[in-house]
Amino acid sequence: MATADIDAPLPLARVLAAIGGVYVAQSLVGGLTFMGVPAVLRAEGASLAEIGLVSLLMLPWALKFLWAPLAERYRIRPDGARRSRRLVAAGQIACALLLGAVALVGPDGGQALFGLLALVALASATVDIAVDAFAVERLADANRGWGNVAQVGGGYLGMVLGGGAFLVLVPAVGWTGATGAMACLVLLLAVPFLSGAEPPLPAPATPHRPSLLYALRRPEVRLGLLVTVLFEAGVRLVQVLSGPFLVDRGLDLAALGFVNGGGGVAAGIAGTLIGGLLVRRCGARVALLVAAALQVLALLALTAGAAAEAGAELLAGLVVLKTLSMAMGFVTLYSLLMGLSSLKQAGVDFTLFQCADAATAGMAGYGAALAAGTLGYATTFAAAAVAAGIGLVLILFILRRLAAVPEPRP
Repeated sequence: MATADIDAPLPLARVLAAIGGVYVAQSLVGGLTFMGVPAVLRAEGASLAEIGLVSLLMLPWALKFLWAPLAERYRIRPDGARRSRRLVAAGQIACALLLGAVALVGPDGGQALFGLLALVALASATVDIAVDAFAVERLADANRGWGNVAQVGGGYLGMVLGGGAFLVLVPAVGWTGATGAMACLVLLLAVPFLSGAEPPLPAPATPHRPSLLYALRRPEVRLGLLVTVLFEAGVRLVQVLSGPFLVDRGLDLAALGFVNGGGGVAAGIAGTLIGGLLVRRCGARVALLVAAALQVLALLALTAGAAAEAGAELLAGLVVLKTLSMAMGFVTLYSLLMGLSSLKQAGVDFTLFQCADAATAGMAGYGAALAAGTLGYATTFAAAAVAAGIGLVLILFILRRLAAVPEPRP
């Protein structure tokens, strides 16, 4: 598998600070787009049909694999030098300027508002390609778990800023001030990445042109895509139902906000740290299997609670437990997928994995909503647990097959 052990002279702390800041900024943009803006629009009287259009802004993140090869061809120079900082700088500046325009347009901007947010999503998704590739290249195998802690933990923190702090600021300083503050944060969070050096990596023995075809020809990528779908399918079936399930079982919105914003974030951060420690001590493959087993147990516990019609407080605790297991799963899965990405085109390979994850989440979430409406929560949760259990068994066999794949040259 790809290894950065001999090609990562940058200190670990510097790499983690660099990627962590950008990951927080990226998630801030996502939290603002998918949590903050819809809440403000609804408060301003927008219809649910209008607010529903926000979901279309997920498309750049789901489809970024289409232009990932172009981004990698620009980022990787033939002599081994990298333009990661230049690409990230351009993307973050574009995000900040576009958010400044969003601040001026206001929540009643209509099509102009959605058009600007779509451009923000496009710039942010392109930054993702570059920073993920940088992480794959600069993190040694033994440190990839900590890199994924920065990735997943930064994601939770960014959601708190974009989906929480933004909503606190809007009543206090208005839409323009709150959105402008988010734009400034996007720039500030990128400073550690942009101020650090990016030493060149050895040039490949033969010229390489990054492409999707090269990625899909590699058995590591094909098997990694299969692992991603199998690992995520079960928990993603439950993720979208957690909030409606707790509301239907008697939890009011204020309490649900505490569960999501307090318990959920705390569980997410704890899960990322535990996942990072697991990867560090056991390696990505063993850690992935442990996380997958814990996800099965969490889903079984939630199924039992739903079937027994337990109290809302206990069910909320089980949802938080599921969140912890998911966070562990993200860290261990992404650590494995980093190792399956080729250093010739890390941005393309890792982007493919992320897009497969996003597609799985979208399809599973839609299917779960239909199933729960017809079969009920308990049956749907049970189906999710079965899917996760089958996935665990199949992943075990896939990891054995991956062990037999010859290690490619960087």
